[in-house]
Amino acid sequence: MPTLLSDPRFAITKTGGFRLKDHTCDLPGDLGKKELKEQLEVDKERISELQEVLYPAGKHALLMIFQAMDAAGKDSCIRHVMSGVNPQGVRVWSFKAPSTLERSHDFLWRHSQAVPERGHIGIHNRSHYEEVLVTRVHPEFILGQNIPTVLSLKDIDAAFWGSRYSAIRAWEKQLADCGTVIMKFFLNMSRKEQKKRFIERIDEPAKNWKFNAGDVKERGHWEEYMKAYEAAIGATAAPHAPWFIIPADEQWESRAMVGRLLREQLEALKMVQPKPDPGAAAALKQAKADLLAEKD
Repeated sequence: MPTLLSDPRFAITKTGGFRLKDHTCDLPGDLGKKELKEQLEVDKERISELQEVLYPAGKHALLMIFQAMDAAGKDSCIRHVMSGVNPQGVRVWSFKAPSTLERSHDFLWRHSQAVPERGHIGIHNRSHYEEVLVTRVHPEFILGQNIPTVLSLKDIDAAFWGSRYSAIRAWEKQLADCGTVIMKFFLNMSRKEQKKRFIERIDEPAKNWKFNAGDVKERGHWEEYMKAYEAAIGATAAPHAPWFIIPADEQWESRAMVGRLLREQLEALKMVQPKPDPGAAAALKQAKADLLAEKD
């Protein structure tokens, strides 16, 4: 089966013109929910095995970044894909609006505090990309960051956004150079599907807690968000920090795709269990002998 990691239908690995209309919201093919769930279960088992090598090998960290419009299924995708891993080796950060302390630092500061150490998997549910997405649609938010060179909305120009993209590229390159494997997922949901999911959240009492009336207001900026995503993805895709455009109109499709991509990426690292040095091996042998010599 060909790898998804390098499939140009989904993987964006270089900067340049990027258009969301070139990417589907619905995965081609006839696999049903049952087959997709079975595929994900197989991949999850392999991911669990590979995680058991990632930690002792201690050479790489894995940073998974999830971005999407509201109701695209980020939370459920993370939950289903990662449900088979050892929770001690995984941490999820869900970034909300920045606090007063966070706004007093540069826009990457709080995210740099949440980078996984080698041997671990870190998941950013929303990320530093909010600073070139939400703030691009609502540039007035930038004024609250007290940046010395930004005195009015007129100062938030093309050069400003170019500087932010440059900072993101440099930061991600530095992480990659130090052993952090970066995977950036955009769950590509259609506007029609978002409307359907919002109505479900309103109509089904068990889902009412998921609905925020403000989400409908933000939906009115759909085209602006799509342009912001196109600009951000096109400016920051790289071989060491690829974007994966995941069809998200069918949630089991997106879960199966993310699971497969994670499995493929871990396999691509070609990790091996570290062997103990001769001294440690001798110590293990002696410890076993001492245990067997004990009188019960």
